Amino acid sequence: MLKNYFRIALRSMLKDKAHSFINIIGLSVGMAVALLIGLWIYDELSFNKYHRNHDRIAQVMQHATYNNERYSLIYNPYHLGDVIKSEYGSQFKYVVMSTLPGSHVLKYGNDNFMKMGNYMDAETPEMLSLQMIRGSRSGLGNQSSILLSESLAQTIFGKKDPIGKVLKIDNQENVTVTGVYKDIPDNSDFKDLLFIAPWKLYLAMNPSLKAMSDPWSSNNWATYVQLAEKVDMEKVSEKMKDLRARHMKSTSVALFKPIVFLHPMRKWHLYGEFKNGVNVGGKIKYVWMFGMIGVFVLVLACINFMNLSTARSERRAKEVGIRKAIGSLRGQLIGQFFCESILVAAFSFVLALALLLLVLPSFNGLAEKKMSIPWSNPVFWIAGILFSLFTGLIAGSYPALYLSSFQAVKVLKGTFRPGRSASLPRKILVVLQFTVSVVLIICTIIVFRQIKYAKDRPLGYDSDGLITTDLTPQISNHFYAIRNELKQSGVIDDMALSSNSTIDWNVDVTELYWKDKDPGLSIIFPFNNVSYEYGKTIGWQIVEGRDFSPEYPSDSSAFILNQAAVRIMGFQHPIGETIEWHGRPYKVIGVIRDIIFESPYRPVNPSIFNMTGNVSLVVTLRITRQMPPSKALDKISAVFNNYDPSVAFNFQFVDGQYAKRFDDEVRIGKLAGFFTILAIFISCLGLFGMASFMTERRVKEIGVRKVLGASLFSIWGLLSREFLLLVTIALLIAMPVAFLFMHGWLLNYAYHTSMSWWIFALAALGSLLITILTVSFQAIKAALANPVKSLRSE
Repeated sequence: MLKNYFRIALRSMLKDKAHSFINIIGLSVGMAVALLIGLWIYDELSFNKYHRNHDRIAQVMQHATYNNERYSLIYNPYHLGDVIKSEYGSQFKYVVMSTLPGSHVLKYGNDNFMKMGNYMDAETPEMLSLQMIRGSRSGLGNQSSILLSESLAQTIFGKKDPIGKVLKIDNQENVTVTGVYKDIPDNSDFKDLLFIAPWKLYLAMNPSLKAMSDPWSSNNWATYVQLAEKVDMEKVSEKMKDLRARHMKSTSVALFKPIVFLHPMRKWHLYGEFKNGVNVGGKIKYVWMFGMIGVFVLVLACINFMNLSTARSERRAKEVGIRKAIGSLRGQLIGQFFCESILVAAFSFVLALALLLLVLPSFNGLAEKKMSIPWSNPVFWIAGILFSLFTGLIAGSYPALYLSSFQAVKVLKGTFRPGRSASLPRKILVVLQFTVSVVLIICTIIVFRQIKYAKDRPLGYDSDGLITTDLTPQISNHFYAIRNELKQSGVIDDMALSSNSTIDWNVDVTELYWKDKDPGLSIIFPFNNVSYEYGKTIGWQIVEGRDFSPEYPSDSSAFILNQAAVRIMGFQHPIGETIEWHGRPYKVIGVIRDIIFESPYRPVNPSIFNMTGNVSLVVTLRITRQMPPSKALDKISAVFNNYDPSVAFNFQFVDGQYAKRFDDEVRIGKLAGFFTILAIFISCLGLFGMASFMTERRVKEIGVRKVLGASLFSIWGLLSREFLLLVTIALLIAMPVAFLFMHGWLLNYAYHTSMSWWIFALAALGSLLITILTVSFQAIKAALANPVKSLRSE
C-alpha cells in the first residue's frame, strides 16, 4: 500500500513540475535554515561540555555593593584558594587559583612569542580533563615547569620534540616543558588557554603579594573549584556566602556587604549576566531568539506548501471524487496526501543538506564558529529522518484534511466549487507569512540602528591613530629617551604611560573620602595612574581646571576627575576640593569630559586619574597623521626593539579594540539579517506561486476583459489588489508586535536608540514594493497575453 502511495505521489509531482519545484525549493530553504540554527544552538548548548566534570566545576564569585548597586564579580584575593582548602576542604576535590586571562611573553632562543595563557594551580589539567598528547597531567608539579597546547608547541618548536625544552616566561624565569595537551575546542571558555604555568611560580615572581598587610583588599585573581562526589553545589554555595565577611575588615563589610557564591560551569556561557546580584540569563536569550526564528522560517516554508496544495484543489477534486466512488476511505486519501508531502519533504531534506554544505563555511565566518556537519553520527541521521517526517506531516496536514473532505457526488456531477470560504485559510496563512517577515525586517533594522547609535556615542577622546602596547621594564627605564626619539623623527605626536589602557581598566579604588560624603556610601572608582603626557596623547577634553603638567611638582598629589565622579561626589565647584586616599590628601585640579572605557551601552562610571607613578603597565602612542600607519609602525617597532630586543613589539589600535565591544550585537544583527532575507525569499516564493496559480485560474476572465477594452494597468490592479490587501493586513499586525518586542529588547541597554516612525514606514514600503515586484511578473505576463489563445475554445 505504501509503495503504491509513493508511486502515485511521485507521478503527481512529475505531472506538475512547476508546483513541485516551488514546494521543494521553499521547503529545502526552510529546512536548511532550521538545520543551520539547530547546529548553532547545539554548539551553544554544548559549551564547556568538553570538560568531563563540567557539571561539578564552578567559579568562585562574589556579590558586592558599589555605587548603590549590587555587582557580581569574578575577582578574588590571591590567597582565597588556601582559605577555601583550610575551611571547606572536604567539600571540594580541587581548588585552583588562576591569573586572569592575558598575554605573556615566551622566549625560546632568540624568538619571542606573545601568547595567551594563565598561571594556575597544579590540579588544573585534571580538573579541566585536558587530553595530553605528550607528558602527563601531573606536569605542573614542579615550580619551573610549563604545559603547552598542541598548536603553541608546533608554533614554537615545529616538528621537534618539545618535552624538556627550556623557555623563559615574561622575561623573568626559565621553565621546562613537561607536557603538551590537545587544543581546547572553541566552544569552551578556556579556548584561549595556550599554556599553563604553575601558580607557585607566579607567587615566587611576585613576592610583594605575601607582604601585603591586608590581602583581602586586593582582588585581581580568579578561583575555580571542582566539587567532591555527592556534594550539592547549592548547599556548599550557601555555606560559603559569609566567607569574605568573616575575614575582611568590619568597615569594609558594612560598606560592600560581600556575599560569596559558586557559579556553575554549565551556566558560564549562557547564563553569565547578573543585575543587582540576580542572575538574569545572558546569551540564552539569543538561543531562544534564533530557535524561534528557525521555527518561524520552517513554518513559512510549510505554509507555502499548504497554500499551493489547497489552491490547486479544483485540479485534484475529480481524482478525490473517483477514488471515493470506487471505495477509497477518507483515511486512505489522507495517507495518500501525507505520502506526497513526506516525499516532497524527503527531496527537500536532501537539497537542504546540499545547501547546508554550501553555506556552512560562510555561516561559520558570520557566527565566528567552527561547526561541521556530523556525517558519521547516527543520531544526526535519525534526527534528520524524524525532522523530514515531522516537516512533511506539518506541511501536508491541512492539504490532506482539506482535499480528503471533498464530497464525491458534487465533484462528479460537476457542481463542486471551492467557494470564497475555501480561500480564507490561504489568505490567513499569507498574512501570517508576511507578519513574520515584517517583524524580522523591523527587528533587524532596529538592531543595526542600536549598534550605530552606540558607535556614534562620543568617546570623550580621539581614538584615531591611537595605539597601545604593554610596558616592559626596559621600555619603562628608557621611556623619555624613546619618546624624544620618536617625536623628533616625526613618527608620533606624543606618548604616555598609564596603569590601564584607554578602553580596558582593571584597577579600581574604593576607600576615598571627601567633604560631606555619606558614611554608608560605597562607590567603586576606576583608577588610572598616568604620566603627565597622557591627556595630550589621547586627546581628552578638559571642561574645568587644567591638565597635569611638569611645571607643577605638586601634581603628584593631585586628581583629575571625570564628570561622572563630580556628580557622584556632589561637588558644585570641584577645582580645589580635597579627596583623601590612603590617609593622604589629594587636590582636584581638573575635570574631563566622560570617557567611555567600558561598555558603550552603559552609563560612564565615575573615574579618577592621578600621577603617583606607582604602577604603569601600558604605553599609549598617537601616530602622526602625516605618515602612513604601516611606515610609522615599522619605525616605532625598530625603536622599541632597539631598547628592548628581548620582547617583540606587539600593539593594538584603540579604535579596533573599541570596535570589538560591538562584536556580539553586530554578529546577532548579521545573523538576524541573514535569516530575515531567507524568510522574505520563502514568503516571496509562495507569493509567486499563488500569483501564478491565480493568474492561470483567471486566464479566460482576463481574456474577456481585454477583448472588452481593459487596460494593462487595470488588469495588473485586478490581479495585484488582493495580495496588496493581505500584505497591508500583515503590516498592521506586525508593526505593534515588533514595537513591543524591540521596546523590551532596547530596555536592556541604558544607552539606547529610539524607535522612529520611519523604521516602520521603511519596512512597510519595502514589504509592499517586494509584493508588487513578486506579483507583477505574473500579472503583467497575463495582461500582455493574446486573448485569442485563452478564448479560442469558447
